[in-house]
Amino acid sequence: MPGRPTASRRTVLRGVALTPVAGLGLTACAGAEDKPARPAGPVELGAESEVARGSAKLYRDHNVVVSRGEDGSLAAYSTICTHARCAINKLEGTKLICPCHGSEFDATNGKVLREPAVAPLMKLTVEVANGTIVARPDA
Repeated sequence: MPGRPTASRRTVLRGVALTPVAGLGLTACAGAEDKPARPAGPVELGAESEVARGSAKLYRDHNVVVSRGEDGSLAAYSTICTHARCAINKLEGTKLICPCHGSEFDATNGKVLREPAVAPLMKLTVEVANGTIVARPDA
């Protein structure tokens, strides 16, 4: 009666060697549920002068990006990726790049520039109080 084929020593060692790598991949995507998609309340970000016309500034500590249009208007968005809820940590010009899966967003309007994300970033209310940029969730 033929039995199941037994795994070779090489196959077993390969599986043992790959287990930590698989764990790292799962860890990179895990825990996203506990990252808030937006600030819970108003957050002071920095001086209004930090964001020049036609540019954007990433406030990593608060997971917020603020952009200033050519007309001087400010816009703010959460920088929690809408695909896997990773914190976006890279800004090139006005393009945000998510480190987890490469999604890209326009910091001036929150729209997706590159998938896998399909939903835009969450818009925040932004204002200037005594020369300081303040962002808060939409009411």
